[in-house]
Amino acid sequence: METTALSRATLGRLAPDIHVPRYDLAAVRPGIVHLGLGGFHRAHMARFTHSLMDIRADALAWGIVGAGLLPADRRMYDALAPQDGLYTLVERSGTAETVTVIGAIPELIHAGETSAMLLDAIDRPAIRIVSLTVTENGYCLNPATKRLDPGHPLIAGDLADPEHPHSAIGIIVEAYRRRMASGGAAFTALSCDNIQHNGNVLRQAVLEFAALRDSALGAWIAQHARFPNSMVDRITPVTAPEDAADLAARHGILDNWPVFSETFTQWVIEDDFAQGRPAWEAVGAQFVADVSPYEFMKLRLLNASHLAVAGLGRLAGYRFIDETMRDARLRRYMQALMDRETGPTLPPVPGIDLAAYKATLIERFANTAIKDTVERVNTDAPLNLLVDPIRDRLKQDASVELLALALAAWLRRMRGEDEAGQPIQIRHPLAELLRQKAIEGGADPRPMLAIDRLFGKLSRNDRFVATVGKWLESLYGVGAAKTLARAERELGF
Repeated sequence: METTALSRATLGRLAPDIHVPRYDLAAVRPGIVHLGLGGFHRAHMARFTHSLMDIRADALAWGIVGAGLLPADRRMYDALAPQDGLYTLVERSGTAETVTVIGAIPELIHAGETSAMLLDAIDRPAIRIVSLTVTENGYCLNPATKRLDPGHPLIAGDLADPEHPHSAIGIIVEAYRRRMASGGAAFTALSCDNIQHNGNVLRQAVLEFAALRDSALGAWIAQHARFPNSMVDRITPVTAPEDAADLAARHGILDNWPVFSETFTQWVIEDDFAQGRPAWEAVGAQFVADVSPYEFMKLRLLNASHLAVAGLGRLAGYRFIDETMRDARLRRYMQALMDRETGPTLPPVPGIDLAAYKATLIERFANTAIKDTVERVNTDAPLNLLVDPIRDRLKQDASVELLALALAAWLRRMRGEDEAGQPIQIRHPLAELLRQKAIEGGADPRPMLAIDRLFGKLSRNDRFVATVGKWLESLYGVGAAKTLARAERELGF
């Protein structure tokens, strides 16, 4: 098949089955700056915005300036800049796929070395929303308290030189300071990260950082800015080189960094914006007064399950999430985890059939067209996805056997090698300490559980420590497969 390098000039040469923007790309004007331009944003928020532009002319004023904050994000900039910010989104079910060129990002900024150009972009009066997907690590929080960590190297550096920030929190606060100083209007800061009460967490971190700079600035932000909570959901694996090659071979598109995702997508947002917003509800987003029940449901059922099966699956030798679901024992383990331990911590969720939702999750994880690696989940998913429901269950004096097994797998993985002695790359802010404590403790979880930043007072709960220790000792002694078999026998799933 003849191939075409993706750009604005070549859109007319693409195959007829490729969905291309129906709107005038030259008419798209930025109204949003997004921090953390990665695969999830391009499969989710940018996809919603693109779809809205296809049906409403007023949406063209909500184009997205995509910004990478890390030095490594230079690769994304270098990939998309020659394509005029265009990229291909391939949405896959188990039996079909849709290929779409997304045009919602008319401008790109690399802020991995300096944030000057990024701050200038946010200064523009037309920018009314600053959104972010930087993972929980990007908020520079103390993991135990979920409050801003002033001692975090990025935060300490930004406080020492606040007008030249590098962290997402420092950039947002400096952008608000510049708005305040110029007499401009405050923008909405919209978190799209998988953090419970993500808008509240972002607001608190921003206000705490601002207070450390100037109390008047903190007061201005508190009065004028908005930080809506949101719940986001779409499984988006890391793009592999063979994915891009397959796109070129089957569809004729040469794309430096396409995105591949499942067909399912969900976005629930609190309707609280400082200067208006796109009408995303016209393309499937749901605006509500309180997003808490929906985000809680996703974090406890989807995200906690994802991390649980990814950790155990990695130790058992699986590479992909769909492989874990083909293991009947792991599949039953995930169902039992949701039914017995994470599900019972949920409040009522309006309009949701929880049994159907859980069944859908297992189907989504089993989607063979979405080659989501266990490593991506293990790296991106914060530990609090397991720790928070454990705390809730212990408060109720309820069983944590299934959660403790998942946590034991997480602790075992921190050793940095699998059961065959092959290396596991650990990417975590405390990676060196975690590996040191994992080696020190071995089958004894106490050295790792004593890391207060991660576990707080849990290390002083004897029942919890003993339960985690039982499963960790089994993982070290007989491996993940036999430990799962033991859990199946003892716990009856």
